[in-house]
Amino acid sequence: MAYLNVRRVVTGHDEEGNAIFQSDEVLDTKVLGAEAEVVVPWTTAVFPSDNNDDFDGALREVRRVSPGGSVLQFVSMYPHTESKHHRTLSLDYGIVLEGELELELDNGEKTVVKAGDVVVQRGTIHTWRNASEQMSKVAFILLDANPVKVGENELEPAN
Repeated sequence: MAYLNVRRVVTGHDEEGNAIFQSDEVLDTKVLGAEAEVVVPWTTAVFPSDNNDDFDGALREVRRVSPGGSVLQFVSMYPHTESKHHRTLSLDYGIVLEGELELELDNGEKTVVKAGDVVVQRGTIHTWRNASEQMSKVAFILLDANPVKVGENELEPAN
């Protein structure tokens, strides 16, 4: 059984402009090998987003970032696992909901974030590591961003 159990409630409008519930469901969890699970409840293709677009944002195919848009995802990491070293062309808000994780940057600097902590990830190369005995759960909001420039050089995504 999946650790993540994300219920998604989507609102919208009826023909008269009254607020309605369009859907209320528990979403499928995708298992990412032996390291993690992920649920993507919503994405947008543009920013600012278009609330007149009735497309179900969870059905949009995205790798990590939605070019020109946004991604809301929940990630749970199993104990004693770590992510790949990576950089995305996005501004990421990471909100730790359960457990604790170590965030390591490409220069070797590390910090531990715990439930209630927020990470603002600004296009840096990083690794997430769950060194604990407990599952972790993080909500990530990824907003498409311009590449980071250092001098005249644009930093590329890294996986």
